[in-house]
Amino acid sequence: MTKQIQHITSGKLIICPTPIGNLGDITQRMRDALTTADVIYAEDTRVTGKLLRALEISNTVERLDETVMLTRAEAVLARVRAGETVAYCSDAGMPGVSDPGLRLVALAQEQAVPVEVLPGPTAVPTAYVASGCTNPRFYFGGFLPRKHTQRVQELRALQQLDAALIFYESPNRLVESLQAIAEVFPARSLAVCRELTKLHEEVVRLKSQDMLNYFQEREQASPIKGEIVLVIDGISENELKVCEQTKIDQAQTRACELKHAGLKDKEIAKALVKEFGISRNNAYQLAMQAAK
Repeated sequence: MTKQIQHITSGKLIICPTPIGNLGDITQRMRDALTTADVIYAEDTRVTGKLLRALEISNTVERLDETVMLTRAEAVLARVRAGETVAYCSDAGMPGVSDPGLRLVALAQEQAVPVEVLPGPTAVPTAYVASGCTNPRFYFGGFLPRKHTQRVQELRALQQLDAALIFYESPNRLVESLQAIAEVFPARSLAVCRELTKLHEEVVRLKSQDMLNYFQEREQASPIKGEIVLVIDGISENELKVCEQTKIDQAQTRACELKHAGLKDKEIAKALVKEFGISRNNAYQLAMQAAK
């Protein structure tokens, strides 16, 4: 079925990245957008209002956070279709990156409403470069789950990904997340990037267990504050080999269990591919080698 495209001659949604700390990082294009927009929608009107006052911009600001996004997004896009220029800001950084703005953009694209995304400050690539990680790829996972078992599960699922792993984290949960990282990645280094671009910017790079010990001691002395980005080194060749061998060993044990259960070699191989993600050839060899 062909999607019907709406042609809108005027009006657009402008996604405005705001400084993650230093007001000097605001771009002229963003300043112009916030000045000339018919209305500004913000994740938090107090935060955006403070920014506008600092920039001496007088404009209307309305609330559009996670709570009201689903009920008000249609009305926001209706204003664009009516010819208005609408600017959207999150509290800091690029709207849509671990932010309710992503839903607004997705809905706008679905309805063929014009969207202009301005380039600007965002913590993810800033932390990636500041971390000193040399892997040319990175994976951004937003915030880690709140529960320890879920954190570990998510990190284990990324164990063999050939990329640096980047997460946002609350200072209140930093030590708990470092515990999960040390458990899953005991041999890796990572960087804790705190308060990027701000007065008390800090980038700490240590082995995972040393990092855990360091911030446990700091937390005992005084509460950890500020916005935090975690950057975990990508997998090394040695770790990759160990993971692959562990996977083969586990698959071999599973093949024996399935053989004893009476499954045929083809059935065992199919199950091993699904459970462990190994190649079909390796799975079939393990199935044939499994002790009866």
